[in-house]
Amino acid sequence: MKQKIIIGVLGPGENASPEACELAYQLGRSIAKEGWIVLTGGREYGTMDAAMRGATEEGGLTIGVLPLTNSRNSSPFATIRIVTGLGSARNSINVLSSHVVLICGMSAGTASEVAVAIKSNKKVILVNQDEQTVAFFRKIGPQRIITTKTVEETMAIVRDYVAMNQIA
Repeated sequence: MKQKIIIGVLGPGENASPEACELAYQLGRSIAKEGWIVLTGGREYGTMDAAMRGATEEGGLTIGVLPLTNSRNSSPFATIRIVTGLGSARNSINVLSSHVVLICGMSAGTASEVAVAIKSNKKVILVNQDEQTVAFFRKIGPQRIITTKTVEETMAIVRDYVAMNQIA
């Protein structure tokens, strides 16, 4: 059986900007169009919900990795809900389970996911991030960080990475 590609779309929950949510939504749609799986933190708000909603509207499969011991407050667009009871420690599961990590928006939790991704040698794409955020992460993981401005640019890089690394 062929391995399924899992793309993590990670970003803020409650404090996500409308722009970050729209970006996550469009990325979710684009990932689903490729036949790949969208993985998020699984909550019913912010970029997590937006990415899974976009993927679901395209008929895609979604995975929500939840921090609590139950699925309360999970996104209705999470096809698979993984209940961890790990709180923020579930961020490691999000990153380690993803072939590529796409970052939309920024928060403390999101920053911890980027740090885990850098430390784990994951491909990290900071999508439409401000210069200070990019500079910080390039300082701690210069060879792991890629920046993009658009969904189209992001998806082209992910497609190339998947093909070059023969993940599928």
